[in-house]
Amino acid sequence: MNSTNTAPKADDVPLVVDLDGTLVNSDLLIESAFMVAHTSPHSLLGIPRWLGTGKAKLKAELARRADLGIADLPYDKRLIALLEHEKANGRTLILATASNEKYARQVAEHLGLFDAVLASDEHTNLSGQTKLDALRDHLNGGAFDYAADHDVDRVIWRHARRAILVNGHSKLESRVRDEADVGQNFVREGGDWRTWVKALRVYQWAKNALIFVPLLAAHEFADAVTVSMAVAAFVAYSLLASSVYLLNDLVDLGDDRQHPRKRERPFASGRLPIAHGVLAIPVLLIVSVAIAAFLPPLFWGVLAIYYVLTLAYSLGLKQLALLDVLTLAALYTLRIIAGGAATGIDLSFWLLALSMSIFLSLAMAKRCTELLVMAEHSGDAPLGRGYIATDLPMLRSLGTAAGYASVVVLALYINSPDITDHYSHPVRIWLLCPVVLYWISRIWLKTLRGDMHDDPIVFAARDNGSRVCVLLGALIMFMAI
Repeated sequence: MNSTNTAPKADDVPLVVDLDGTLVNSDLLIESAFMVAHTSPHSLLGIPRWLGTGKAKLKAELARRADLGIADLPYDKRLIALLEHEKANGRTLILATASNEKYARQVAEHLGLFDAVLASDEHTNLSGQTKLDALRDHLNGGAFDYAADHDVDRVIWRHARRAILVNGHSKLESRVRDEADVGQNFVREGGDWRTWVKALRVYQWAKNALIFVPLLAAHEFADAVTVSMAVAAFVAYSLLASSVYLLNDLVDLGDDRQHPRKRERPFASGRLPIAHGVLAIPVLLIVSVAIAAFLPPLFWGVLAIYYVLTLAYSLGLKQLALLDVLTLAALYTLRIIAGGAATGIDLSFWLLALSMSIFLSLAMAKRCTELLVMAEHSGDAPLGRGYIATDLPMLRSLGTAAGYASVVVLALYINSPDITDHYSHPVRIWLLCPVVLYWISRIWLKTLRGDMHDDPIVFAARDNGSRVCVLLGALIMFMAI
């Protein structure tokens, strides 16, 4: 019996692939806008003028000003695998996208898979019916398969031989199945509530417990009204902080994708659509302001200062050496001030000085950690920061000095009327000094050994040694009452 081996015949119908939300789990228009906000914030003033001319003009102007890290974009590996298989079998692949042609051609060049690129230029926004017309013209009215992710693509799926859904929601799938022949459906991975908890950095809300410090220092924790005001301030502050965290992550997308750990953040990795992050920012801000409406006006002022200072940090101050760590220390101290503003409790000068000193030390430990991580990963300085590797010894010296200075301030605080008026045995509080001295030394030892988390506060919350120090501190304060 004779047998012949016949190679599988290549599909002679081109496969057309969308870019945003399909080939990459992101939106390059939004990314380019945040990149411009990161590198040239004043250029954003031109957006209304560009958009007035048309969306194509807006995309072109942003693309002209923003160079995205094309190699680091969150590509959909499942779709890439399909495209590589089809390409190996000789199938024609076409990238057709509403993104600007600059990015489309860079993506095509990076992947090396596409035979043709159709994209928006300065005059034409290649989306919906316009994209369909361009495809028909390019293919001379021939058949094609189309892979995409959005409702706007339904007009194209209706005329495609076969639809391929990528990262589309269940309602979209139902609509498309009623209108077209659906071949494959790549369901979006990893966008559940746990991913949102990580994106909102709920674990960072522990920092806002500083709002309760004035309450505890003044021994007002038995007053239900005062406690409820502090709790409301905590919630408002936490929601506002999360809105800023989202904004910070969107501004830092390019830098985070080159960081060994931050690349796994929900937006940088593509597990959450960045458009959802853009919508969540004002929602969190509005809810925060609504809660703050029930608190004293002074709290509103502190909340506004915190928001403006955090925005300034996200958009520029974090790139300025030393100013960045001073800003971080100020942001922590503002939490204590917010607690006093919400409850009407007067704050001690020594308490604020103690806060600035200890948090300046922790901010410098954070920067040292980033320098060590990036040096180990690539030998470079932290991306988007104003430091270089040789700054590490100076940061270490300044950080440890600030930490030890906080112990001196604590000693002076213990001897102030703010302490002696509230405790029967204030001399016992002196035992806090060696505890804090040990804790600061431990933080810096862990930092320079490379054992520190990106954020020393988060590390301390998970560190058993730090927990023991907190328990000892609480015991000492109880013994002094």
